[in-house]
Amino acid sequence: EILRGELAAPGYLMAPITLSGNTDCYQPVERKLGITRRLIEVLQECNHPFNIITKSALILRDLDLIAPMAAQRLAHVSVSLTTLDADLARVMEPRAATPQKRLATIRALASAGVPVTVMTAPLIPGLTDMELEKLLAAAKEAGARWAHYTVVRLPYELKDLFKDWLTTHRPDRANHVLNLLRDMRGGKLYDSTYGQRRTGTGPLADLIADRFAIATKKLGLNQTRRSYDLSRFNPPTADSRQLSLFG
Repeated sequence: EILRGELAAPGYLMAPITLSGNTDCYQPVERKLGITRRLIEVLQECNHPFNIITKSALILRDLDLIAPMAAQRLAHVSVSLTTLDADLARVMEPRAATPQKRLATIRALASAGVPVTVMTAPLIPGLTDMELEKLLAAAKEAGARWAHYTVVRLPYELKDLFKDWLTTHRPDRANHVLNLLRDMRGGKLYDSTYGQRRTGTGPLADLIADRFAIATKKLGLNQTRRSYDLSRFNPPTADSRQLSLFG
C-alpha cells in the first residue's frame, strides 16, 4: 500500500527500483508474509522496472510475475554466489540456499528468459577469493549474462562479529584473512570511502580486479549493458479501489 502510494504521487520521478540491498528481500519469513510478492504485483500493475538481489531460491515462487516483466525489459535479477564449497557455505551462510541451489536458481531464471547477474559477493581474501574464476564459470554455465564482485565489507560491529566467526570456524586462516583485509583497506578492516569500500585498494585489490576482468572477458560476461524499458510506466492510483477520472 505504501509503495503504491509513493508511485502514484504527482512528484514521483520514475527510475528502476532495487529490491534488497541492505538485506535480502527473500528472508525465510517471506514464505509466510508474501510482502515481496505483493511489491512485485504493484510494480507489475504499473509496469515499473525493477531489479532483485537475492541469494534465496524462494525467488522462483514469483517467477510467474517476474518472467513476463522480464520479457518486457522490466525485470532483472542478481543472484549472489559466495562459494562452491558446501561445507564453507554451511557455516558462513547457514540459513541461505546452498551453492548448488543458487546455481539451479540462476538456471531456472535464465531458462524463463529472466536476465541474470551473478554477484560473487562477498569475496573474502584468503578464504574465497581463490574461487573467483570457478564461481564465474559456474554461473555462466547456468545462464548468467553479467557479473559483479564485492570484497567483504565490515562496517561498525561487523568487524568483531567477523573476527569471532573466523576464530571459531577457520582459526588456521583467521590472522591471514584479517591481515589481507587490512592490506586492502589502508591498514584498517574497513574503509567507507566511496568507490573503494566495495573493492579495496593496493596490490591485492588490483590483482582481484584484473582476475575478474580477464575471467569475465574470457567467459563472455558483461558483453552488453543491462537496460530497462522506461516508456511503459503507468502510475497507479493511490488507492486501487479508486477509479480514474479519465478512465
